Amino acid sequence: MAKENKAFVKEITPQSEDFSRWYLDVIQKADLMDYSPVRGCIVFKPDSYEIWETCQRELDKEFKRTGHRNAYFPLFIPESFFQKEKEHVEGFNPELPWVTEAGGDKLEERLAIRPTSETMIGHMYAQWIQSYRDLPVLMNQWANVVRWEKRTMPFLRTSEFLWQEGHTAHATEEEARQETMQMLDIYTKFVEDFLAVPVIRGQKTPSEKFAGAVDTYSIEAIMKDGKALQAGTSHYLGQNFAKGFEIQYLDKDNQLKFVYTTSWGISTRLLGALIMVHGDDRGLVMPPKVAPTQVVVIPIGPQKAREAVVAAATEIYEKLQSSDIRVRMDARDDVSPGWKFNEYEMRGIPVRLEIGPRDLENRQVVLVRRDTGEKAFVPLDELETALPKLLDEIQQSMFEAAKSFRSEHSYVANTLDELTSYIEEKRGFVLAGWCGEDACERAVKDACSATSRNIPFDPPARPSQCVTCGQPAKHAVWFAKSY
Repeated sequence: MAKENKAFVKEITPQSEDFSRWYLDVIQKADLMDYSPVRGCIVFKPDSYEIWETCQRELDKEFKRTGHRNAYFPLFIPESFFQKEKEHVEGFNPELPWVTEAGGDKLEERLAIRPTSETMIGHMYAQWIQSYRDLPVLMNQWANVVRWEKRTMPFLRTSEFLWQEGHTAHATEEEARQETMQMLDIYTKFVEDFLAVPVIRGQKTPSEKFAGAVDTYSIEAIMKDGKALQAGTSHYLGQNFAKGFEIQYLDKDNQLKFVYTTSWGISTRLLGALIMVHGDDRGLVMPPKVAPTQVVVIPIGPQKAREAVVAAATEIYEKLQSSDIRVRMDARDDVSPGWKFNEYEMRGIPVRLEIGPRDLENRQVVLVRRDTGEKAFVPLDELETALPKLLDEIQQSMFEAAKSFRSEHSYVANTLDELTSYIEEKRGFVLAGWCGEDACERAVKDACSATSRNIPFDPPARPSQCVTCGQPAKHAVWFAKSY
């Protein structure tokens, strides 16, 4: 049985052979998810849901620190709400699932299952906001949403997914724009510091912005197959939704004015980013800050020494458990240590702690890093101080490794042929000049299936001419194939 299991955990398609197959192999063999009977919908198993809970806790602290409060709005949205902001409904209509009957009766008005909540929240804000004293309104919602995707990929693009969506209302454009950028900064810090995923901050082009927004800002990450993943967005909505839903207030001079609104969100596609940025051919590699289990304790050695070794391992486990370290112990004797090593490597646990008879004699343990495979012998009386330092070191090392990968797979193109060559023959992000015309942006997509990711705030270069038409460039834009 142990032999069969040991072989099983090795059945992962190499990344270089088929990255998509590798991804699907890993998420199932690491027991993160399962497919449900409903097309495009997945079951989040405990490990993946625990990662999401950890993300929730960390972000929720930041939201509350900056004055936001959580609320919850209905899952069902009347069809008439979508007619109040034309650009918004046109953007979402292809993905909307509708409820037309309930309790055996046909509904008088169709109800959309929430794809996002701007319309419902706009309707409610119109009831709640009357005076300048009611502003700003700073709310966030943790919820599920449904977008009926034609092509799905677990975590990255599913018909139902989990997310948070912040929605704020302000008296002035300046306040609303400050809010938009504040939330982008919070997302950047969270994704880089907590998930160890480096991102590029910037503004979406008009064709790529959120339906109904004035300006959309994003953070973009590169996966190990060179494709981009949008890791978070923050939208300045101006007065578009305020006018559509008549969200008005009386100012200090008793003048009736429309508010300025924002919305911003991240979703469970961040789990897909974690897997694709850090994983390798042995499976997951989890950053310590977000890993469901940070350390696994494994007693090893012959049966005659088992009782003493397990007792020592249990003592270590209990000490670590009482600290802030998320730890588990595997003292099973029906599978080999080798099988356990493979299993926990595949699950991406940052540190494996081994202790055997010789270690017991030497009053030490062996610590093995998942990210590099390096081993260290640590005295037992130094373990409680050494482990947190090691976890911090792993976290930083993983971020630096991901940053190096991005640097090695980032290019600058001066012509469409160059851009196409980089996209098709290499993998990664390509920075190119853009004149600002939609037709030139579309031409890139037609040539190599790459889309604009964003107009970076701090581009590493500033190409002088448009990559498509050769006219003077107004912007430097990152292009990439994307999920």
